[in-house]
Amino acid sequence: MRAGSGERVGVTPKVDVFGVGLSVTDYESATEEIIAAATARRSFGVTALATHGLMEAAGDPAFRRTVNELDLVTPDGQPVRWAMNALHGIGLDERVYGPDLVGHVCARAEREQVSVYLYGSSPETCRAFVAALGRRFPGLVVADVQPDRFRDATPEERCADIERINRSGAGVVLVGRGCPRQERWVHDHLGEVNAAMLAVGAAFDYHAGALRRPPAWMQRHGLEWLFRLVQEPRRLWRRYLVYNARFMLAFAGAYARRVRARSWRGARPTGPS
Repeated sequence: MRAGSGERVGVTPKVDVFGVGLSVTDYESATEEIIAAATARRSFGVTALATHGLMEAAGDPAFRRTVNELDLVTPDGQPVRWAMNALHGIGLDERVYGPDLVGHVCARAEREQVSVYLYGSSPETCRAFVAALGRRFPGLVVADVQPDRFRDATPEERCADIERINRSGAGVVLVGRGCPRQERWVHDHLGEVNAAMLAVGAAFDYHAGALRRPPAWMQRHGLEWLFRLVQEPRRLWRRYLVYNARFMLAFAGAYARRVRARSWRGARPTGPS
């Protein structure tokens, strides 16, 4: 059974940013919800959205529906967290960054004896990722590893994938296919894969050592995009030029509407005294 057309109801509340529902959560709460689904072998969809993914969803109605039907959509980037706080006054103290969320989830999975399944990326990256997980979480069980085909699965392959994942007994499936392919994969397997599925993209490369993490001060100040742009200018220049500009314009418009709405509410007559 595929996911329905309506939004799924999760434990964590969401707020609207540019038409996209973002979860009001932190590492502890997100990990708790993921592990609860994993131990119950309940189909559960998660993604960590940075600016690029947010603006992809904001500009594409079909992809926006896909994201809004996931159970948990964490604010991966600092600008996304800032927008949530500015537009809704929720006071989130930290982003929930995909690679770090993977670390939190794997630590809990190790303690709870929940096995994980890796789906996506290249065979070389998967091997390095498994080795890194083994060093950091020696008690963690990796149930199976399935590198990406880098194309859509045929109907037969799709059925075989679902059977293979469910047969493995994994409670957590880490999906690294890049945005938006990974979010679509998670969405399309809701109700069929009996596990918590996390679209975590670059987490495969970071944990495998294929990508360097930016300094902490750049992460705190929302400059991770600049660090990655310097590393991969040919591949990423358009993403950051176009999507960062779209984000700033969309945020400026949304914030201006919020200020006008508050001013209008404050200016309304209160009735006869």
